[in-house]
Amino acid sequence: MEELVKRIKEEGRVLDEGVLKVDSFVTHQVDPELMQAIGRRFAQVFADYGITKVVTIEASGIAPALYTAQALKVPMIFARKAKSLTMNEELLTASVYSFTKQITSQISISRKFLSASDRVLIIDDFLANGQAAKGLIELCQQAGAQVAGIGIVIEKAFQDGRQLLEAMDMQVVSLARIESLHDGIVTFLEEDA
Repeated sequence: MEELVKRIKEEGRVLDEGVLKVDSFVTHQVDPELMQAIGRRFAQVFADYGITKVVTIEASGIAPALYTAQALKVPMIFARKAKSLTMNEELLTASVYSFTKQITSQISISRKFLSASDRVLIIDDFLANGQAAKGLIELCQQAGAQVAGIGIVIEKAFQDGRQLLEAMDMQVVSLARIESLHDGIVTFLEEDA
């Protein structure tokens, strides 16, 4: 997605060989017009997949997932990283390791929001080692829901996340694919969509 790649080139900062900071438009401060364009693009790509729910993980996946759900006219569900007092019904749970935070979180979704009749599109801001998407797939599988595809805003193609997900027979579509983060320079591969 040309607009996204342009913003990464202009505003993204390489913190080290594996970390790209895009907090001015994706992960902290969010550009709603860019997110809406991202959501529309994912909706175009997955328009014929019969999506009934869009699923993401809090927090930075919420904005692109919400705009995707809006464009597809379906509900969006986000997996929580911490159980709240109001989440007292049966939960779907999985463990997820965060590459950037270097911690493992227990994520959960209330079982009442996913069922075997759902066809799910998973949306996330980054794909690095694939653990967040894998955890979301596990939650969907626990509910009997079918994962129809995975939409990624920014993929670090030099890490093994895509290989992990494709080995699980998942279709992965990334809007910006980064080949390397070397010497402060971002090098891109061709995006999927």
